[in-house]
Amino acid sequence: MTLSAATTRTLAREPEALSRYFRVLGDSTRLRIIDALLDQEHTVSDLVEILQVPQSRISNHLACLRWCRFVTSEPQGRSVVYRIMEERISRILDLAASLAEPNCDHLRSCSRIGPDWI
Repeated sequence: MTLSAATTRTLAREPEALSRYFRVLGDSTRLRIIDALLDQEHTVSDLVEILQVPQSRISNHLACLRWCRFVTSEPQGRSVVYRIMEERISRILDLAASLAEPNCDHLRSCSRIGPDWI
């Protein structure tokens, strides 16, 4: 399988940006946040309850996701509601999951990338 000319040009022009894009997705807590927000919009408190992760960690990950334009936020009363900025992210995650699924045990044991600090 070969890459299209457009894809090759993009990879050649912006490898640093693309690498950072995947680094955003390279954190299990951020992936869990994205997954929850794909179902529906949530507040920080909602995400703390759903993910059972401290509020400070959720807030830090949301700041990263906002900065990188994966999510957007909107004040609603005394809360801030977060939602996915680009719905196509679900297609990327579905494709990645289908590619990783046959190798999940092997991927979990990889020591080259480093531990997963949940």
